[in-house]
Amino acid sequence: MRLISRKTLLLFFLPGAIFMGAFLIYPIITMVVDSFFEIGITGDKTFVGLENYIRAFTAGGFLKQLKNTLLYIVIAVSIETAIGLLFALFFELNYKGSKIIRSLMMAPLMIAPLVAGLTWKLMMSSSFGIVNELLAKIGILSSSSDILWLADEKWSLLACCIADIWLTTPFMMLMILAGLQGLDSSMLEAAKMDGASLLQQVFAIKLPVIKPVLLTALSVRIIDAARTFDIIWAMTEGGPNSSSETLSIIIYKTLTRYNDVGYASAMAVVFIAVLVIFTLVFMQSLWNPKKKNC
Repeated sequence: MRLISRKTLLLFFLPGAIFMGAFLIYPIITMVVDSFFEIGITGDKTFVGLENYIRAFTAGGFLKQLKNTLLYIVIAVSIETAIGLLFALFFELNYKGSKIIRSLMMAPLMIAPLVAGLTWKLMMSSSFGIVNELLAKIGILSSSSDILWLADEKWSLLACCIADIWLTTPFMMLMILAGLQGLDSSMLEAAKMDGASLLQQVFAIKLPVIKPVLLTALSVRIIDAARTFDIIWAMTEGGPNSSSETLSIIIYKTLTRYNDVGYASAMAVVFIAVLVIFTLVFMQSLWNPKKKNC
């Protein structure tokens, strides 16, 4: 059989390399370079060194958006993981009708985040939203205007989290369910013979075995939640009073509305650096755990 030469292999690799260079590497290099300049409306550049980075870490706004981003991640990802785990454990038992429910639960994954955000914006409207109407009918609210989900600083970020939870919980459920279905049935049968209860099987066998799958799903969702833009922009645009403004939103606003390219680039560099460091540390701890001394 004739072997393919190295030059031919490089030719196959070339289109992908050109695409990566044009749409990933070049924009990142440009962004890093721009972060050291103050760029005017006409494109004039003035070198300012680390001033944009100092401004990012000392400006109260940036720190507030960082806090909102972390809060968004904690609320959304923790609830998605808990609900996804419960549904995955339920579907793994393969009760009658579970396949139909599982198919219905996949529906949100087929919806674009922007569409989901617009849908939940209408549902959470204080004027005609169905969410407040239902809460009022079951007695939780005295009237449908008690909670201004999108106009009240106390509720705006939580409203965005609820939309994100609805949209991405099926992903967590699917990942965990895939890990559960790959378990060795002999371990579960042995546990049952030893008299282990359902909860003991979950916490002593299932969760420890699927830990790599669970951590991988968590890392993907944390990074995805950290850079969430569509849902928040569609629902609140970061308002009111920046109460639901995350790092992705403030970077976009700084670039497009305030035309401060240098400052937006500096914030984006910091943001990307944090995500890259988190990914490297997380994956290192996942695939190379410290061995316990015997």
